[in-house]
Amino acid sequence: MTGPDGRKAELEARNAAMREQVSSMLEGLQRQTAQLHEAQASALAATGEATSADGLVTVQVNAAGVVTGTTLSPSALRTSTPEKLATSFTETAQAAARDARAKADEAVAPLQENVPDLPDVFPGAPSLSQLIPAAPEMPEPNRPSATSKPPVQEDWDDFEPRSRFRKDDW
Repeated sequence: MTGPDGRKAELEARNAAMREQVSSMLEGLQRQTAQLHEAQASALAATGEATSADGLVTVQVNAAGVVTGTTLSPSALRTSTPEKLATSFTETAQAAARDARAKADEAVAPLQENVPDLPDVFPGAPSLSQLIPAAPEMPEPNRPSATSKPPVQEDWDDFEPRSRFRKDDW
């Protein structure tokens, strides 16, 4: 049987080992937190750019897919119709948003590999995957959304300004 001094030494050794383990875990957590901040910054700074197949439209977007720049080729208005140009712009903006999304996903991908979830560490805890909402799906090219409306056709060629001399009502 171990005496009081032996028991005390054993407890101190266990305590030191536990402190070392906790210290190591905290260092790992700090390292992972720093990596997470870097990945988040990279994901938020991601931008996307795409050029239409016909080369008439180039669109730049931020990480959220919001259009930040648009460039039309000098011949865009001469060689295309408004309808084709609008379709080209929409498809190109969607492609640029997919590009930005891919870059943002790539920035955080290393952090998602081999990461234990909360229930793995703390039984009964909620899963982080259930707490983080999924990113919205990106629309497929050439497929208008369910809420899109057909373009309004305006024909200004038939417009005649009202004359004071006309007798009929419009």
